[in-house]
Amino acid sequence: MKDTYILGIESSCDETSVSIVKNGKEEIATVISSQIDIHKNYGGVVPEIASRQHIKNISIVLEECFHQANMDLSDISAIAITYGPGLIGSLLIGLEAAKTLSFVTQKPLVPVHHIAGHIYANNLMEELKFPLIALVVSGGHTELIYMKDHYNFEKLGGTLDDAVGECYDKVARVLGIPYPGGPEIDRLASLGKPTYSLPHPLKDDSYNFSFSGLKSAVINLVHNEEQRHCEIRKEDVATSFQQVVIDTIVAKTMHAVKEKEVSHLIIAGGVAANKGLRKALQEACEKNQIHLTIPAMKYCTDNATMIAAAGYYAYRKGRIASLDLNSKSTDDLK
Repeated sequence: MKDTYILGIESSCDETSVSIVKNGKEEIATVISSQIDIHKNYGGVVPEIASRQHIKNISIVLEECFHQANMDLSDISAIAITYGPGLIGSLLIGLEAAKTLSFVTQKPLVPVHHIAGHIYANNLMEELKFPLIALVVSGGHTELIYMKDHYNFEKLGGTLDDAVGECYDKVARVLGIPYPGGPEIDRLASLGKPTYSLPHPLKDDSYNFSFSGLKSAVINLVHNEEQRHCEIRKEDVATSFQQVVIDTIVAKTMHAVKEKEVSHLIIAGGVAANKGLRKALQEACEKNQIHLTIPAMKYCTDNATMIAAAGYYAYRKGRIASLDLNSKSTDDLK
């Protein structure tokens, strides 16, 4: 059987990335141009600045990827592109690049949902075993997805307000931790003690999440401590906060695993890099004899490798787009 090489392009937020993946599971080359150092100055991603940086970077990143792979466009079977969700301006830069390449080369254009990419980052580690549950935890998403087969997504539940990654960044800001705050909260949580009392949000049997109340509780806690002129122990706040988050996510995830009677759990999204969450899920899965797959750290944050990996299966399913494909800032995974 002839090998399939997918060119993936990702520009949904502040990373410009291009990758070539063989048969949906073998990374040939990946190049990522990150904008974190630029957006640190503003305490978060500024959409207009992100778009301008993508314009500057896309051609350079594309050329470097082919150079590293020692390949050219004639070797590519199809072009996979993140069409959404994400920052609309950023998405459009990658999309226009992909559409131009598709038009010039007559290679199929494959639309990939950003969350499908995060899910298929796991396929770069090992073959997905169906049926399975995918826990998606990122800056914009907290969802539980049931999959009976490749590219078959059933959303069981999701966040009703703040996504978990967004909540981490907001708590970090309250504690005076610079952007991106999630990794630092995770680090501090390993040093402190859960001495602060915080509410457990949406503690029920549903598959939905709610972190807005928890975020507000941390903001009120810090404000009240400051009003009393009490020392705020950042490590203990981080530990208290992260323990509630992890307890909530693990409980609902294992509930879904048991209810759906699956034996394979995969983790997807930027918050999959959280060491505390990884450890807790590993322990829960060992206890319940569930096979757990977690992407390598380099595949947790936004990258085109995951888009190319997902694109391979979308391509096999015949999900080909015309050149009038448009970007979407929001879109359901289907």
